[in-house]
Amino acid sequence: MPRQGLTAERVAAAAAELADTLGLDRVTVAAVARRFGVADASLYGHVRSREALVHLIAVRGAAAFADRVGLAVAGRSGRAALAGFADAYRAFAVAHPGQYAATQLQLPPAVGRESAGHLRLIELSYATLRGYGLDEPGLTDAVRFVRSTLHGFATLETSDGFGHPRDLDASWRGVVAGVHTALERWGSHDDR
Repeated sequence: MPRQGLTAERVAAAAAELADTLGLDRVTVAAVARRFGVADASLYGHVRSREALVHLIAVRGAAAFADRVGLAVAGRSGRAALAGFADAYRAFAVAHPGQYAATQLQLPPAVGRESAGHLRLIELSYATLRGYGLDEPGLTDAVRFVRSTLHGFATLETSDGFGHPRDLDASWRGVVAGVHTALERWGSHDDR
C-alpha cells in the first residue's frame, strides 16, 4: 500500500529535481526514497523500477519543455519563431539538464504515445519550420538539423564544453542566425 502523502506526482517531481541537480544517471529509486526519508519499498507503489522512474522524468520534463517552447513561438513565424523556439530550447536544457537529458531518450512506444509533452514538442518543431515554406521530406531533414544544432550547443554549454572566453550569448545569436540562413536556403539543395 502506498505511503500516505507519497504520490506518483511527488515522486516524479523529486526524481526530476534530483536529475537536474545530480544528473540523470545518478537518479535511482533508492536516491528518491532517501529524499522522502522512506525505505525503497515505499516507492514501489508509485514506480516499478529505475527505468519507470526515468520515464516519469522524461514525460514530466517534456510537458514543461513543450509549455516553454509553445509560449515562445505563439503568434510568431519565420525568424522570430525560430529565435523563440531556439531560446526556449536552450533555456530549458540549461535550467533543467537532467530533465532535458531524459526528454532525449528513446521511450518505449507505449510511453511515448501517451506523453502529450513529447508529441507537442514534435508538432511545435514541425510547425515552427513550416514557416520557412518547407515540405516533406525536406521538412523532416530541417527538423533534424535544427534539433541536432540546438542539442549540441546546449549539451556543450551544460557540460562546460566551451573553453573559449567568447561570450556564449553572442555565439548563440550567431548560431541562431546561421540556422535561419540555412533554413531560408533549405529547399535549394537537391537530394538526387
